Amino acid sequence: MRSYPVYFLSLAFLLLSCGKEKAVRTIPDTVIPVKVLNLQKENRHPAYNVSGQFTTEDEANLSFKNGGIVRTVYVREGDAVKEGQLLAVLDMTEINALTSQAEIALSKAERDYSRASNLYRDSVATLEQMQNAQTALDIARQQAVNARFNRQTAVIRATRSGYVLRKYAQEGQIVGPGTPILQINGASKGDWVLKAGVSDVQWAAIQTGDRATITTDAYPQKKINGRVARKSEGSDPMTGTFTVTIAVEGTNHEGIAAGLFGKAEVTGSRQQSVWAVPFSALLDSDRSRGFVFAVSDGNRARKVPVTIERIENKNVIISAGLEDYGQIILEGNAYLTDGSEISIAR
Repeated sequence: MRSYPVYFLSLAFLLLSCGKEKAVRTIPDTVIPVKVLNLQKENRHPAYNVSGQFTTEDEANLSFKNGGIVRTVYVREGDAVKEGQLLAVLDMTEINALTSQAEIALSKAERDYSRASNLYRDSVATLEQMQNAQTALDIARQQAVNARFNRQTAVIRATRSGYVLRKYAQEGQIVGPGTPILQINGASKGDWVLKAGVSDVQWAAIQTGDRATITTDAYPQKKINGRVARKSEGSDPMTGTFTVTIAVEGTNHEGIAAGLFGKAEVTGSRQQSVWAVPFSALLDSDRSRGFVFAVSDGNRARKVPVTIERIENKNVIISAGLEDYGQIILEGNAYLTDGSEISIAR
């Protein structure tokens, strides 16, 4: 008699389990309503957004050949300068003394050579003595040339007409040979360029001669035309980026200054066959890879991996992955899995 309760309990549990299984099987698949976009491939000139700083091709750091005490710097940052204008000088006391020594040594060498030549003609001095005097004279002449050159390079003159960008040293400061004193450029010629850092993908796609439209935060409404002048042949070891130099075109360069930050949209010369789709269609993107849901067999959603070429305005430019599909899903894709049944909203 004790086995009957166990028997009836087991039978009840079995009947309940079968009933649940039957109930699960009778629930129909969920159909998810979605909105779609008809795909159409387009031939486009790619656009690349880059940023950098304005400068000129002829920026130069000016310095003294020899060290010394800076006596006077005649210009300030921002001053306009003309080619050949005196910009800075060293204290000349030591340099003038060395030059005078060289001149005195040269005068003595000339006298010694003249005396040795006369004695040689009189057969009093030997040929070797005269030749030694000649050598001493040649050495003294070169030392005098060197001293005069050092005196000339104890002053800094503008190598071109332009503007003073930086002033690195002050009066009374002791500087070494080659220490930068001033930085100038030839901005008066209007030869402005925008040097922009780009990724390796952008560097490979951008070509010399591609057109560019430049803007600045200082004058956001002003559009400046430019053209890619050249590309670097190696990456910057500090940043790992490549450099693209964009030459500014035209003559109206008002509002451009050295070091000013600028942004440029470079239009590539090579056409690409791509798809332009809204952001809402893209899922799980990671740099150049992402996923979209495409329509398959009319009522099924397929999760498709795609190659992202770039972001352009409000669209994602896709270069590969959608070749076998005519529609992608724009709305409702957040509720889909691969193979979900869908109904297209009209």
